[in-house]
Amino acid sequence: MNIINKTYSLTILVCLFFISAYSQTELKNKIVDFSTMIPIESASIYIQNTTTGTISNADGKFVLLVPNTMENDTLVISSIGYKSFKILVKDFDNTEEVFLEEDIASLDEVLLVGEPRPKTANEIVLKMISKLPDNLPELPYLEKGFLRHKEQNKKEFKWLIESAITLYDSSAQSPAYKNLKINVDEMRKSYDLRDVDSLLAYTAYLKQNGNKSLRAKNLKRDTIQTASLVKAIKWNDIRTNGLKNLFIGKLNLLRNTKSPRALFGEHILDYHQFELDTVLVDNERKIYKIKISAGKDYIDLETKGIFDAGYIANGWLYVYWDTYAVKKIEYELIAASEAQKNRSKILFDTQVNHKLTVTYMEYDGKMYTNYISYETPKLVNVGSNTSKSKDKEAEQRAKDERYYKTTQEILFTEVILDPEKVETTLHSDWDSNIFSIKPYNKDFWDNYNTLLESEEDEKLIQDLTKRSSLFKD
Repeated sequence: MNIINKTYSLTILVCLFFISAYSQTELKNKIVDFSTMIPIESASIYIQNTTTGTISNADGKFVLLVPNTMENDTLVISSIGYKSFKILVKDFDNTEEVFLEEDIASLDEVLLVGEPRPKTANEIVLKMISKLPDNLPELPYLEKGFLRHKEQNKKEFKWLIESAITLYDSSAQSPAYKNLKINVDEMRKSYDLRDVDSLLAYTAYLKQNGNKSLRAKNLKRDTIQTASLVKAIKWNDIRTNGLKNLFIGKLNLLRNTKSPRALFGEHILDYHQFELDTVLVDNERKIYKIKISAGKDYIDLETKGIFDAGYIANGWLYVYWDTYAVKKIEYELIAASEAQKNRSKILFDTQVNHKLTVTYMEYDGKMYTNYISYETPKLVNVGSNTSKSKDKEAEQRAKDERYYKTTQEILFTEVILDPEKVETTLHSDWDSNIFSIKPYNKDFWDNYNTLLESEEDEKLIQDLTKRSSLFKD
């Protein structure tokens, strides 16, 4: 009887151990500028010396699930240009807003040093590129993260996808098309294609499959089977907004610098010019803030089957003073050639065709991708033709319905460097299609860190939920 009791007690202890090991604490709050009281968007919230973390949304709010085993670790809340906030996880107060104070380094003070340093922003950027082999991973690794893909006009979401993904990379300087893989592990919210008239996508799909002379105006929606239209929409989304395109294409600016036609490669100063704005502070480290502007040549993304040329660059680059590692890139491509300006105006009603933000986190001495936000206008033929309306209000309503954009956000929360785990995962099946339907695994999502939606997006999501159930069993 005693043996039975001891065995029973041991079983309880083992269960309690596993419950404790996998139980989590929810940290949530709002981050605010101390002087202006304005919410701070895209602040980093993470556990020191780990990759467990998240970022704040447009309202300055965040939610982070932290294993109870980390209760004695340090929570860091930081944003470029502010003093960092640090506290033990167990001491964090979910009821008190976090205020960050501005922290700017003196440019004159920073430049008065003994070691030779680049004198212009162009020279700083060239130095940054030369240091990429030192700052980016040179050994195979995995990253696990959360993807939110949303497509919307100004009135509503048309569809929303949320996935857990795994990224494999053999090294950050090898050819991406051969050495980078992406897998969709879990799906939370589903693909909703209703109310979308994509005759333009259908036309492109048919042309790709042999009908070169077809035009969208020659088609009528009621003559096309829904299944065929859905197939065309998915084909178009994969080629323009698929995950492989984002990571293997030119807009993965640091990853693909060795490509002969890389935007941040050998000919970077042909496509860009850089100007030093100031020196800021990020988590007690000095960081260059560098303005990105147009070079002498137009930029061409060389997207197959799409006129994706005739752009100039605009944005900001944040480079650490001490290591020349990149902390953040804010980058957009603006229509500049006459052909691209006309195309962008007619199809998208905007001149900004690609808008990219990437932040990096330091782990084990190397910089890994932390967060990606990529926005691009979407080619969808819906709504009324705005050019025929004489009523200004009606014209604006039609524009709000007609013109769409796609936004993809990716938050990476785990880096895996163990060679055995990397090798085992590499030899499993890989599927990067975010547009396929997968079962909804509630237990998985209850314990997974995701990006917190803004209040505006949450309302749009609720509106979409009324039209279609997002959680698929």
